[in-house]
Amino acid sequence: MHPIYAFAAFSLPACYLRSRLRFLSLIVWIVSCSAIVAKAQAPVNTEQLSRQYPDSAYRLVKVRLDKAISQSDKLTEGDCLQQIGLLFYHQGSYAQAINYLLQAQKIFISTNDGNRLARNRNELGTVYYYNEQADGALTQFNEALAFYIKSHDAQGLAQTYANIGHIYEKRHDPKQAYQYQKLALTNCLAANDVASLAKIYENLGSIFEDEARYDSAYSYYQKALTLSQQTRDEIAQIEIINNLGDVYRKTGRYQKGLSHSREAMQRATRLGEKYQLSAALRDIAKTYRLLSQPDSAYNYLERSRDLVDAIYATENTRQIALLQTLYEVERKDKEIVQLNAQKRIDFIIILATSIVLVLIGILGAVIISRQRLKIRNEQALNQQNQQIFQTQNALMQVELKNQQLEEENLKGQLELKHKELTTHTLQIIQKNQVLEELKEDLTAILKDDKRDQKKQIKQLVDKISLNFSQDKHWDDFRTIFDQVHPYFFTQLTQQFPDLTATDLRQIALLKINISSADMATLLGISSDSLRVSRYRLRKKIGLSEGESLSAYIQRFPLQPMPSPEISLI
Repeated sequence: MHPIYAFAAFSLPACYLRSRLRFLSLIVWIVSCSAIVAKAQAPVNTEQLSRQYPDSAYRLVKVRLDKAISQSDKLTEGDCLQQIGLLFYHQGSYAQAINYLLQAQKIFISTNDGNRLARNRNELGTVYYYNEQADGALTQFNEALAFYIKSHDAQGLAQTYANIGHIYEKRHDPKQAYQYQKLALTNCLAANDVASLAKIYENLGSIFEDEARYDSAYSYYQKALTLSQQTRDEIAQIEIINNLGDVYRKTGRYQKGLSHSREAMQRATRLGEKYQLSAALRDIAKTYRLLSQPDSAYNYLERSRDLVDAIYATENTRQIALLQTLYEVERKDKEIVQLNAQKRIDFIIILATSIVLVLIGILGAVIISRQRLKIRNEQALNQQNQQIFQTQNALMQVELKNQQLEEENLKGQLELKHKELTTHTLQIIQKNQVLEELKEDLTAILKDDKRDQKKQIKQLVDKISLNFSQDKHWDDFRTIFDQVHPYFFTQLTQQFPDLTATDLRQIALLKINISSADMATLLGISSDSLRVSRYRLRKKIGLSEGESLSAYIQRFPLQPMPSPEISLI
């Protein structure tokens, strides 16, 4: 027995009802958009087609699919692949259904159509579920859920939450199932989708019924029945009435349950709904068994089984017809491909023969004109090469001139910076000389016997001494020096990390060839102190005896590398 039939034999065939309703919608869509219907100029009974002729439905969609492929209409191609997948799903051919739905999904991903992709994920997840691949189904549902959350699609969220809740219900996880169905209910109310709302109420009732919480189940079933009556969904009403009969039977109200099951049976008989009729007969048999009427129970159970067998036989016939149609269509497609390939081969042979004949005809003329054309081409090539050479030569001259101008500009800027550095150094020297003279004068005053002025004068001397070491002119000097000698201090401190700020000042003055006397003035120290400082500097640098410190600093290599700020203060 096929898995979908086995599932129907032991539970209320709600999945079949949903499948058939969706299948009917599918056929309505196919017939409304098919070119074959327009060509036939005849009315099509979509209800009969959905019930009895899925193979005809496949042919209709296949024609539209071929047209979409020939016109490179990707979205229509994806829609048709999805519809074919659903055709196979409703016939219980899950492998073929998954194959077509995956093809559709690939197209929707490539076209970046989020709505179609999310709908297809829900359909594919449903097929995975009935193919006993619950994990794969949850993956598809969660992908669809992520899109609907992002797009704030309440109707899509309601459908997806309901699908996930159904899986958890069948996994016997009522807590998770209830949470997802409540989320579906919230979004369904927001979308004002009355038909889906009735189904969600029914799902909630089913959860509570499985948990033996019959009062809650009854409440939700009643809400579902009220909404289905408002939408005049008679098939849904049959299913809900049957569910209410189950609740009455499970709570010991057998007559009430029997009444509802009979009502469901009568409605199903009137509408020709064999699935619902089979479920109603089976529930009546259960009730009679509980009423200790085994003969009646056996009678109704046998009627239910006979009806199920008839349903299975019909479904098997339809499935075989659909598979046969698929085989025939694929065989015809292969024949068409082979014929087209043969036509292309024949066309290529004819075209090649014609080309050969034409080539033979013009070969003589080509040989005669070949040398003449070769000479003309060589002349044109030589002229072109000469023009290219002249152009390149002119470009090189312009580039050389630009480089010379750039070098002259850089030299001018360097000379200007040297002048600025020299001028700034002379200004510091002159200022320090004045300060030195002032210091000497103040020192002389201190030697005088006027004790009352000594304290103030001594403070002035201290300020002047402090000025020698903390003058802001060193900052300006450092800025100009870095512009003239970039990366100098970086490489210097990397090679000699023990150098102090005073050492760096002294090296900078040596780099610009400042005399020892001026250097002592700039640093605010005596000549003897300068000699001691230079001796210590030689030790830090590691110069051998007899090697000139000034010469070493002048030839110190520079590298074009980024430099962090090195303070001279």
